[in-house]
Amino acid sequence: MSTISEKQVAEKLLQVQAVKLSPAAPFTWASGWKSPIYCDNRKTLSYPYVRDYIKSELSNLVFSTFPDAAVIAGVATAGIPHGALIADQLKLPFIYVRSKPKEHGMGNQIEGVLQPGQQVVVVEDLISTGKSSLEAVQAIRAAGGEVVGMVSIFNYGFDIAVKAFEAAGVPFYSLSNYNALIALAQEKGMVSAEETATLQAWRAAPDQWGR
Repeated sequence: MSTISEKQVAEKLLQVQAVKLSPAAPFTWASGWKSPIYCDNRKTLSYPYVRDYIKSELSNLVFSTFPDAAVIAGVATAGIPHGALIADQLKLPFIYVRSKPKEHGMGNQIEGVLQPGQQVVVVEDLISTGKSSLEAVQAIRAAGGEVVGMVSIFNYGFDIAVKAFEAAGVPFYSLSNYNALIALAQEKGMVSAEETATLQAWRAAPDQWGR
């Protein structure tokens, strides 16, 4: 993605409040981390024009980067709608991956039809540490699929995620990222110099920040 495109996507996320910045009153993530930023890309689904823009950008990203993709896979839960939209746009089969196998019925972790050897692009709404994303990759590989890469709407750019994806051999691409978002917030006067320093300090050591 170009810098211009990254900022355009970041602007859309801020516009619909899918991303909120709150250095003075941090959020608490499910992991227990304190964070001055909260990203909920599911909100984009409620705004048709933003939803359509993101669908088009993600579809273009998949088409240009992974031209041999045979299946689109959404990661439960937030990656499912975006993955389904991409699959519809590109006229490709769609599957989704649960965080763990169902405890009833067929006990599936992957829903839909995946043939052994098919090339799969995984779709996430957001990449943070990469843990849940790569668990989905492992499930697809265990089922015989060949994961050729992953795309997402937003990426925090944590070093831990970069190293995890490299170790797993999974290339990943995001429409926008933390650096583009913070740069845009500065341009718009949404954050002060002091708040920017706080946001940068958090990104450097998110597991330690705020303790």
